[in-house]
Amino acid sequence: MQSPKVVLVDDHVLLRNGLAGLVKELGYTVLFEADNGKEFMQRLRPEELPDIVLLDINMPQADGFETAAWLRQLHPSVKILALSMYDDENSVIRMLKNGAGGYILKDAEPAELRRAMEAVCTKGFYYTEMITGRLIHAIHNQTGEQISGPVLSEREKEFLRLAATEMTYKEIAEQMKLSPRTIDGYRDDLFEKLNLKSRVGLVLFAIRNNIVRL
Repeated sequence: MQSPKVVLVDDHVLLRNGLAGLVKELGYTVLFEADNGKEFMQRLRPEELPDIVLLDINMPQADGFETAAWLRQLHPSVKILALSMYDDENSVIRMLKNGAGGYILKDAEPAELRRAMEAVCTKGFYYTEMITGRLIHAIHNQTGEQISGPVLSEREKEFLRLAATEMTYKEIAEQMKLSPRTIDGYRDDLFEKLNLKSRVGLVLFAIRNNIVRL
């Protein structure tokens, strides 16, 4: 059985080389490594596509967001696992919107990298407490399953639409002409109603239910 093929795209050479060695130890074939999204796009050959791309987010010359969107448009069969130094909600949301199937921190343990790569290769997504698998599965249109939930008020929907932007909760409060405490209440109530644990989950729910449109 042929081992899954991987491409690594990261502008930190030492970290990328170390990651490539680890990926090989896990049983994957590394097709090539690229310093940035532009180099990756130039070197990628349609006749030999990777199964999965480990994609850094912050890079010069086509960052992870742009590269993921390009891949989703031209080569949607290629799975994407986003890599980052930071656990940033806005970055997670943008990468998932652009086609990533999972998001992992660069300082993760090798065992987590193994789990993440296996999950993305076999199921198309890798989820953690921050990112629920069902929502990733739904947002990528891999199933027609509807996510049921309570009926939301117009104000709750307005909050969800603003939560999908890069506004802080304080800025959302100002936009909705409400106090920060009231906005915290909206957020916590929605966490409980929808059985979610993060802003990322709220945004993905909103996208899946056409409250937010891509």
